Amino acid sequence: MKKQIRHAWSTQATAWCLVILSMIVSAWPLAASAAAPQVRTQGPGFYRIMVGQFEVTALLDGTHPFPIDTVVEGVPKAEIARDLERDFLHAPVQGSINAFLINTGSKLILIDTGAGVLYGDCCGHMLANLRAAGYQPAQVDEVLLTHLHKDHVGGIIANGAMVFPNAVVRVSQAEADYWLNPANKLTAPSFLSTFFDAAVASVAPYVASGRFKTFSGNTDLEPGIHTIALPGHTPGHTAYLVDSDAKDLLVWGDVIHVASIQLQNPAATVEYDTDAASAQRSRRYALNLAADRHYLVGAAHIAFPGLGHIRRNGMTYDWVPVNYEAAPAP
Repeated sequence: MKKQIRHAWSTQATAWCLVILSMIVSAWPLAASAAAPQVRTQGPGFYRIMVGQFEVTALLDGTHPFPIDTVVEGVPKAEIARDLERDFLHAPVQGSINAFLINTGSKLILIDTGAGVLYGDCCGHMLANLRAAGYQPAQVDEVLLTHLHKDHVGGIIANGAMVFPNAVVRVSQAEADYWLNPANKLTAPSFLSTFFDAAVASVAPYVASGRFKTFSGNTDLEPGIHTIALPGHTPGHTAYLVDSDAKDLLVWGDVIHVASIQLQNPAATVEYDTDAASAQRSRRYALNLAADRHYLVGAAHIAFPGLGHIRRNGMTYDWVPVNYEAAPAP
């Protein structure tokens, strides 16, 4: 009898030991039998918010190395290095190229289109991100261009054909007069030569089909879509103020190229500015307008999604990115 008890106890103890050992082994981190491959790609580049009753989707065309040391003007290199370091950056900074899709409920309006193929493999992803966001190019009713530089107009064509076959493309008359006039190419800096060529080629199919229209000055294009002339970066550079239910979004194009530098020193210009003094005035105006009226800003070249607010900080400005929301709410 004692042997049977001892045997039963021994068997039960062994079972408990095995259970405990199994628990210990299962909790112990084991080395992977094979390393997982790195993916090295980002997820789809779109981010959605509501502005009043309007749905706004930021679309990433891509990022590219911005040669700050050679492009930014009027700022000592030591100041550039200091401002970048403060934001944990160094040259060249990867600059975002952003576009903004506005669904008003009755129209689908795209503001800027990215570079398309004009900047190489780094960019040209706006169209894929538009589809990933749930839309198709044929649904776009209007394309509003802040200006006709490559990284804003290049995305409206592919292989010489219209990407947005049902859309009307709109830009300021001053902008069209400058970039679509071959005579201006002859007197512009040589590095802008390809910009003239790109502008003409990009709008050509829309011009041919009667889908290219201009506007002048500050005007209302659609209910809730207003233009604000901000010349200097280009002759007809334009911002678009989107408003719905007392909520506002200022899509300001190229007011800022490098936030770390130009928010600290709004006088800083870039070599692509056609009129540096006018660009400085327009920048100050747009920054003060956004700060004073607490506008949400849609920025073409601030880190994706390029949505945030401007806050005054003495004589400088801060960029306050939007708070991420998993479900867009008005």
